This record gives sequence, structure tokens and C-alpha cells, in this order.
Amino acid sequence: MHFLDDSLLPENQQPLIIQAAPYGPQWLPGDSDDIPVTMADQVQKAVDCYNAGATVLHVHVREADGKGSKRISMFNEMLDRLRSAVPKMILQVGGSISFAPENEGDNARWLSDDTRHALAELNPRPDQVTVAINTNQMNTAELKTPSDVEGTSWADLGNSAYREMIIPAGPAFVEEHIKRLVANGIQPHFNLGDLGQFETLGRMIRRGVYMGPLVLNWVAIGGGHDGPNPRSMMEFINHVPDGAVLTIEGTARNTWPLTTMAIALGMHVRCGIEDTLFDRKGVRISSVQQVEKQARISRELHREVATGDQARSIYKIGVTYNSVEETLAKNGFAPSRKEGQRGFTQYAGA
Repeated sequence: MHFLDDSLLPENQQPLIIQAAPYGPQWLPGDSDDIPVTMADQVQKAVDCYNAGATVLHVHVREADGKGSKRISMFNEMLDRLRSAVPKMILQVGGSISFAPENEGDNARWLSDDTRHALAELNPRPDQVTVAINTNQMNTAELKTPSDVEGTSWADLGNSAYREMIIPAGPAFVEEHIKRLVANGIQPHFNLGDLGQFETLGRMIRRGVYMGPLVLNWVAIGGGHDGPNPRSMMEFINHVPDGAVLTIEGTARNTWPLTTMAIALGMHVRCGIEDTLFDRKGVRISSVQQVEKQARISRELHREVATGDQARSIYKIGVTYNSVEETLAKNGFAPSRKEGQRGFTQYAGA
């Protein structure tokens, strides 16, 4: 992304899109009084986040016992209720979900990858499903300190199961997953942890695997991803083309400096208890309060907070492109090299 002399002036920046992640599937209900468990409470949390200024909802679902749901029927019910309760919100389902067969005989019918490809079959369909690129470690415990998890089931960070978490996102799975999502009118939202993953995605775009708007998060959670280093963030931003939509995502209390910088730079932000339970050391903060804080920081910098309609327009929900060349041009990539062409490629000289 290019920064011109006027790029930091708020009147030249897009309205801020706030992604809310209020369901915190890694936490147990006893970890926080801000974890909605009943379906009604989960829907109400979305309403409250929207009213606070969030226009994208990162969706996970809990069963009545408080455990994360793996039933596609529960996700369908949640999405149906959300469509009525927050019709202006962009509904983004977390792509880490693998559904469990619900009916007798389904075990024989479902292959291992089908449990994740079923995200493309949600009904009503979400606007987005998050997609990771390249199989990688996702040790979400690595950057957390004892104070970040005080009073929760994560108290023993050294023995947390989340230390060993892996993202299975090899090329065959990802290519098929993108194909199925797009065929069902669902926009892939790419969650990337470093430049290597971004470069792989760029190659996939040049091969025609994905032809649509480039909407992505830089996920600075460490443990196989970049850490909360501003130099790493700026290097990632420098590689992202101007036509893309980039959101900055941190973990624990690093969420706050990273997202504050993102707001000032004209990027977009994510927050919620899935990312952090704490505002400052020892002080809890709810998902709604986090959204309010991001909106307040943005308005203090005189940057607008996006409405639902503005967020949908910025994300280009429902838009696809008809060729590799159009995808590259619309997203701001340089064109691919033509046979016999020498030197750097550029549209102005094409």
C-alpha cells in the first residue's frame, strides 16, 4: 500500500470497519462473565456489538452446555437468527470449524476434508468464511502472559492444548475450499500471519484460483505467525496492494497498540474477547466495550466509523471478477509478465 502526503488525513481514509469477535471459543463459560451461552444471548451479543459500532461479526456458536458447537444445524440456526437481528452486519464464519456428522451413517459419507468444506454449505449462507493459507503452527498461548489469562482455564500456559494447535491449510484443500465458497456466493476472507502466506496467496491469484476482491487480516498472534512488531506490520502493509482491504488483528493486550496504529494508518481493526479479555493489566473489558473503545479512538482522530452499508461496499460483498487480469488490476497488483516482456510490469506501460 502506498502512502502519499495526504494518506494519513482522515478525510482521505475509508470509514473504519470494526470486526467484532465476541464469542471467544477458546474460553470456557466460567472464564468470563462476557461469554454468551444460550442462542438468545449469542444473538443479543451481536446486536450489542453492532449498536456499539461493529459492522463485521466473526461467528462461532456454543451449545447449551457452553462447549463450542460442531453441528452445522446450530450454525444454520445462528445465521438465520442473525440475519433477522443484525441485517446490516457482515456475517463472517470462522474457518477453523470442522463439523461433526449429526446423523447415523454420516460418518461413512463424510471424508475428513468434507467436515471443513461443509462451511460452504451453510444455510443461510454467511457473507464470508475465513481462510488460512499454508499449513502452519498456531500457538495462541505463546504471546500470552500469566496476567493475560489470570482467573481463567488458561492459567497453566505451559500445558495449554492451544500451544500445539496446527492450521491444516495445504494447497489442495485451500484451492478446493475457495472454489466451493465462491460457487456458493461466499467471499473468502483471508487470515494471514506472515508474508510467506501472502506471497502464496498472490501466486494462487495469478493462477486463477481466486478471482475476487482481496479482503484480509494480518494476524499478529505469534506462535507461527508474526508477532506484534510494528516493523513486521509495516512490511506486511507495504506488500499489500492498494485495492485490498486490510484489517489488523492482535492478541491479548497487544491488541490495543496494534489496532490504534492501524486506525491512524487507515487500516481496519478487529477486537473482542476472542482476542483479549483485558483492557489494561488486571482490568477486564467486554467485547462491546472493546468495540466502543475502537470507535472512540477513531472518532478522536476524526476518522468516521463505517455504517453497515459502507462496510459492505468497502468489502465488495457479492463481487467476483471474470479473469486473472481483472483480479490483478482491481486489487492493485502489477500485471503478470507477458511472453518476451522484460523489465518491471506496470499497467501504465501495458
